[in-house]
Amino acid sequence: MAGIAFGTCCSTISSTSNFCTSWLKLETRSHRGGTILGKSNNARTLAIRAQVNFVNADEAKELIAEGYTVIDVRDKSQYDRAHIKSCYHVPLFIKNEDNDIGTIVKRTVHNNFSGLFFGIPFTKPNPEFVQSVKGQFSPQSKLLLVCQEGLRSAVAASKLEQAGFQEIACITSGLQKVKPGVFDSVGSTELQDAGKAGLVTVQGKISAVLGTVLVCAYLFITFFPDQAEKLLQLAPTG
Repeated sequence: MAGIAFGTCCSTISSTSNFCTSWLKLETRSHRGGTILGKSNNARTLAIRAQVNFVNADEAKELIAEGYTVIDVRDKSQYDRAHIKSCYHVPLFIKNEDNDIGTIVKRTVHNNFSGLFFGIPFTKPNPEFVQSVKGQFSPQSKLLLVCQEGLRSAVAASKLEQAGFQEIACITSGLQKVKPGVFDSVGSTELQDAGKAGLVTVQGKISAVLGTVLVCAYLFITFFPDQAEKLLQLAPTG
């Protein structure tokens, strides 16, 4: 059998957009001067990889106007509190309702701390995330991924990039940094507040009320000292 020689040619093309620098890597491989099973062979492989765009809220709004579809990858509780109008909901994490002993212990500890104080649900990775997106969109679709802090959308973007999607963007730092009115939203609160839940929100409200009461009391004593003194004299003593 004749010998087989391999040659490789690799080139990189870069371009810069308003949002970030993206690049395409073109790699060509060929088999030269040889035969395989009595047949001449000349094969080429083209590999293309696109970098994810990380944009701010205003740039994200421009992308939506250009035809990007919004996919919200947050859990259902945050999505229900507030989400961008007409977006698609494909959670990266789903509620963990497994009943093995290890999961039950972890869920109990979680619900008595993170769940109670911060309203964070006990979740697990969504095994159908990539397939759910592929079932609704083609690899050529322009997708804007959003979450509350920016971490889950970055992970989701990496998964979709590996699955062949090439037009992906994420909002840097997530919806928590989005100012009211930037996007049309649906829900009971503003987008930047959708991650707030649990006792910390109640504590915040109580602190606000107490703070208001103290400020009013201080102003009353300052501007109406005589009336304040009479009220103090009426107060019961132990």
